Amino acid sequence: MGGFGNFAISFSVICILAGGMTLFGYGMNTGGPAVMIWGWVGIGAMTLLLGMCLAEVTSAYPTSGGLYYMAHRLGGPRWAWVTGWLNLLGLLGAIAGIDYGCALFVGAFASLQWGLTPTPETTILIFAGTLVLHGALNAAGVRLVNVLNSISVWWQLFGVALIVGALTLAPAQHQSVSFVFGHYTNGTGFSSPLYVASLGCLLAAYTFCGYDASSHLSEETTQAQIAAPRGIVRSIAWSWAAGFVLLAGLLFAIQDYNGTLSSSTGVPPAQIFIDVLGTGMAKGLLVVVIIAQLFCGNAETAAASRMVYAFSRDGSLPFSSTWRRVSHRTRTPIAAVWLSVSVALVLALPSLYSPTAYAAVTAINVIGITPAYAIPVYLRLRAGRAFQPGPWHLGGWSRPLGLLSVVYVIVLTVVFCLPQASPITAESFNYAGVALAVVLLLAWVTWITKGKRDYKVPPLGSAAQNAALAGDVL
Repeated sequence: MGGFGNFAISFSVICILAGGMTLFGYGMNTGGPAVMIWGWVGIGAMTLLLGMCLAEVTSAYPTSGGLYYMAHRLGGPRWAWVTGWLNLLGLLGAIAGIDYGCALFVGAFASLQWGLTPTPETTILIFAGTLVLHGALNAAGVRLVNVLNSISVWWQLFGVALIVGALTLAPAQHQSVSFVFGHYTNGTGFSSPLYVASLGCLLAAYTFCGYDASSHLSEETTQAQIAAPRGIVRSIAWSWAAGFVLLAGLLFAIQDYNGTLSSSTGVPPAQIFIDVLGTGMAKGLLVVVIIAQLFCGNAETAAASRMVYAFSRDGSLPFSSTWRRVSHRTRTPIAAVWLSVSVALVLALPSLYSPTAYAAVTAINVIGITPAYAIPVYLRLRAGRAFQPGPWHLGGWSRPLGLLSVVYVIVLTVVFCLPQASPITAESFNYAGVALAVVLLLAWVTWITKGKRDYKVPPLGSAAQNAALAGDVL
């Protein structure tokens, strides 16, 4: 990959037409337009700062292992072990969240086109088919993934422009500025506006996940010490700007708030399209969104499979010898690809019986991957002058921005482990915190039983060593 390809995979994984659209209804119910807009602005700004700090460390250690390799170099094997497991949880949760969201939109399209009523069972079947598609595309090799990611960038930008343009130019009535930037709605059952607003930030926090893909694909990128950190920062910045335009365009176009929230399609943005543009145009825009989400899920599968591959290459997963195998034909870790989509399927199965399970899946993504972003930043701060920066660095801004980023991640992680709906029942329970606890327990048990003995990270040394390391996977 070149620099644009590396940027494209992170931009594709962030995918505002996935996170911003699939959690749109969640945002309408959890704080409403005011929280959605200002949450996007605030979370986007903090994500950019965190991304810049992470990019600095990436420039020093560009490998497929990404975050956990950075943690190993800066803090030792125990830090690397925990970081790797958290990163893996977040990446697999991201595949589940993206592809399940795509399945919801496919169900909405089927409802308009053929009158199919979306049910949890049909959604899971569509979701499983989407996972198989992404497994097959990734098994075909990184060249195809690179082409699809490059197309994805322009498709997303075109899609946002088309959707916002169509909704803006339509003759239908539009909401006021005060509504879009100031209307608050609380359907969670909790009474505290601050608590509800904190929960509502999940929409933005979930969307701004996955930019570490640039790091995971760095061994397959030319001039990675510059291209990978630039890919991280640019993907966040472009997504921040384009996502704001998309959210504002959708909120201005809402015709009936309650009707949109309770849409028979199961997807509130689809109801906005129908109300403003009619069924025919709505179906066309849904196709645009679905294709963007397919691009996104495919890119996330690529990133997650490289994490599985790299972690297995260092002997960190059960049956590592299987997951680190590379195809002789495509030079791709095919076993890692299929493991990634299989675990994603398991993570989303609770959606069959729980109406809040999808929000929990997205929270798993956030509380798994975001702390994994912060650990290398924290360890870089702890290392002080012992850290040798790469060619892309923050200079004197590194320490203050790093401290701010670590505090932000701690607060965010705590918030998204909290209950998201009241009263708290078996159906409304947020099992994201349970998933985090299980993964941390699994990481501890495997460290005691396996990691101390088998965990080995290959050193980055001479040019010959680096070439041999990069040659494992193309």
